[in-house]
Amino acid sequence: MTFLSVLQLIVNILFFVIIIGLLITGVTLYIIDKRQKHHSVLRNYPLLGRARYFLESVGPELRQYLILNDNDGKPFSRKQYLNMVMPGKYKSRIESFGSKRQFEEPGFYIQNSMFPIDVDELEINQKDMMSTYIYNVDNEGLFDRKESQVKKTVEPYKLTETNEMVIGPELKHPFVVNRLVGQSGMSYGALGKNAITALSKGLARSGSWMNTGEGGLSDHHLSGNCDIIFQIGPGLFGVRDKAGNFDEDEFIEKSKIEQVKAFELKLAQGAKTRGGHIDGKKITKEIAEIRNVTPYETVNSPNRFEFLHNNLELLQFVDKLRNLSEKPIGIKIVVGNIEDLKDLISEMSRSGIIPDFITVDGSEGGTGATFQELTDTVGLPLFTALPLLDLELKNKGIRDKVKVFASGKLITPDQIAIALGLGADLVNVARSLMINVGCIMAQQCHTNNCPVGVATTDPKKETALVVSEKEYRVSNYIVSLHEGLFNLAAAVGVKSPNQIEEKHILYRSYNGHVLNGIQYKKSLYNEKRAI
Repeated sequence: MTFLSVLQLIVNILFFVIIIGLLITGVTLYIIDKRQKHHSVLRNYPLLGRARYFLESVGPELRQYLILNDNDGKPFSRKQYLNMVMPGKYKSRIESFGSKRQFEEPGFYIQNSMFPIDVDELEINQKDMMSTYIYNVDNEGLFDRKESQVKKTVEPYKLTETNEMVIGPELKHPFVVNRLVGQSGMSYGALGKNAITALSKGLARSGSWMNTGEGGLSDHHLSGNCDIIFQIGPGLFGVRDKAGNFDEDEFIEKSKIEQVKAFELKLAQGAKTRGGHIDGKKITKEIAEIRNVTPYETVNSPNRFEFLHNNLELLQFVDKLRNLSEKPIGIKIVVGNIEDLKDLISEMSRSGIIPDFITVDGSEGGTGATFQELTDTVGLPLFTALPLLDLELKNKGIRDKVKVFASGKLITPDQIAIALGLGADLVNVARSLMINVGCIMAQQCHTNNCPVGVATTDPKKETALVVSEKEYRVSNYIVSLHEGLFNLAAAVGVKSPNQIEEKHILYRSYNGHVLNGIQYKKSLYNEKRAI
């Protein structure tokens, strides 16, 4: 037999085997599906039903990449996703031809000046240039894309000394920052060690801070030598004893760590106004040791600090921690009940115990795991909550005594500038940093099956995330945000983005009526008082 004849015979045999295999598989599935009692569709349409479930399982991916347009999709559209990826990977925010914003919708705008500030008039600290890596596209074909990393030195776009933010100026160890944007709370356990390490190194390079999240402080947080805000949640992870009680000695030890610049008591988070949740399969022995819990057992934090029952006790605890650490102490809140907010700030004014900072998280914020009914409905969105907090602090005469952090889908310079105008001093971001360490929005954060090694503690899956590559994307993203903020500062006519105020913000309603930031905040406050 010739070679071609043998080859043809082999092909025929393989084809026959495949056909027989498919027939046997189909018949087997048909019998199984007809007999099962759990799925009605499969009982009546065994094979077609399986095709339906397959299409349903890949539906999110099909919609994300093939069906939805650039402005559709939740929690982030394709355009928003690219607005996070492009600055980190290519340090680029350039667009052409025109905006894809839906201008017929109501929304916020930034009020430009007729005579903007020239670039050389801006107050920018460019002294410490940043060494980084940026991707270049070498070839882009239909099925072939070649890229290479290029080492570059870039301007850092930091605040000058006169514009620096000082948190807790009267304390022995104030927290001085020359950035406006840092990392919001993301715990080790919710994210894997490679993700935390890449974030720590990238944030350190860019000169920004990271918030530990309520899962305690790990060596991975410390690995980059960046400034750290240690978050204390109701579970007291990292500052608790085995019984779950607050351990004063543990807190003092943590406060002695030079990198720990401040502490934050988390009363609530925008996407989950409750205690945190982490599935047992994500709690490795290392994470259990950090949190002082049992390995591989699911942990649900209490809904609140069980030893705090009212505003005064909360503020007294803040004062206690401040005295023990001599470092700034803040609280993280979600605004929902307006009277509760007013009562809290009234108690600050009456008692004279004022946190060094307040973080307000909008209900549009993200999370690794929570219940649908909490993430969709409980709490107010940031651009409603933030002005209410700002005005109430001003009404009580204590706005100048506390710094306000804002968080909740603030992923681009314009959104951050709007937050600054509506009352924020500083801004925290989380999911945009997750995306810059590789997140593809698979929404598997709670399962430990993150396909790109970000929100998982599975050692095999974590290998997908290469720290030495992703850390530079974090640095580039932070610097790019600040560069954009300085662009906006120039446009509105101020020399530094921390000088953007409510008068620089406009809000356009459905009917085309325009309010400036001051009018918007007052109208919002009056409406809420009427509730």
